[in-house]
Amino acid sequence: MDDTQLLRYSRHLLLNELGPDAQERFAAARSLVVGVGGLGNPAAQFLASAGVGRITLVDADSVDLTNLQRQILFAMDDVGAPKVEAAARRLAAINPEPDYVRIAQRVGPGELAALTADADVVLDCTDNFATRHAINRACVDARVPLVSGAAVRFDGQVAVFDARDPASPCYHCLFGEGEELEETRCATMGVFAPLVGVVGAMQAGEALKLLAGAGASLAGRLLLFDALAASWREMRVPRDPACTVCASRR
Repeated sequence: MDDTQLLRYSRHLLLNELGPDAQERFAAARSLVVGVGGLGNPAAQFLASAGVGRITLVDADSVDLTNLQRQILFAMDDVGAPKVEAAARRLAAINPEPDYVRIAQRVGPGELAALTADADVVLDCTDNFATRHAINRACVDARVPLVSGAAVRFDGQVAVFDARDPASPCYHCLFGEGEELEETRCATMGVFAPLVGVVGAMQAGEALKLLAGAGASLAGRLLLFDALAASWREMRVPRDPACTVCASRR
């Protein structure tokens, strides 16, 4: 690291649990952020500010006026622009060092598999079960850790599914595909703006810990946050030995 980098990342370098070794790992790491909305904005911003070497942003949407209530990377001038382009411009203004890869389209299973296999960590910042299950399958196949987040109304959740660990469940173990689960989105249900910041920041924190090999990840646990009551709950998530996605790959 040069003198500028030593200054930029000094508050991480001072942490015994991180230090120069972790910072080097961040710089060499490849992250994949699927969904550049309410969760993806703060998650990507913390990855960028921490110096993660490559940040691939995947989102087919453009910035809308309704996004500005909670999607903190965007401004009025960005309305109508592809989210990945607007986000990358803002992230580069914060930290020009990472490589920002922009994918402004919906990706199919084959493309998602290739993107996941070329990543060290995947952050699922999407808002629908079909996409979450597709990301989970790709992460299980590639044995890449997945950091999952969700937020609607005043309720948020964060979890890690680490396919490298035979004891860790996958997303399908928790939410079986095809089960009768109510699909709720902030576009129809609303969402408390700071909630997505809390959840997105937690996702970035878990991703950075995984990249650094620091602390204990949320693998096998689901954190539930009630912003209205300002309360957290933790649920243990066991691996399903009959899971149709991950059981055969253990």
